Amino acid sequence: MIVENNNNDVRQMQQRVDNYISQFKEGYFSPLSMLARFTEEIGELAREINHTYGEKPKKKTEVTNSIEAELGDLMFVMLSFANSLDIDVAEAFDHSMTKIETRDKNRWTKKELEREEND
Repeated sequence: MIVENNNNDVRQMQQRVDNYISQFKEGYFSPLSMLARFTEEIGELAREINHTYGEKPKKKTEVTNSIEAELGDLMFVMLSFANSLDIDVAEAFDHSMTKIETRDKNRWTKKELEREEND
């Protein structure tokens, strides 16, 4: 999947989350509570991965859920967490990608090299 680098999309998602949260008096949770929510959502994603790709099938009584839904929940919590700490996720992601693209640029076998070796 190829996605164009459009930081405005991520910023719009952060704004949408902020618009939702800002309508409530309680506002954002504390960082510790956000971390607990993030961890909870990671666990729910792990459960779905285990049901889909692991050896543990769902019980017939379990609610149907999907990896996609859990990733969406995780994204909402991550954006909420970032907003609560005034972090621009697009900027944070750009810094991380630049670091990874530099640090790991020769770590893996590139597809072009693999094709050349097979010719």
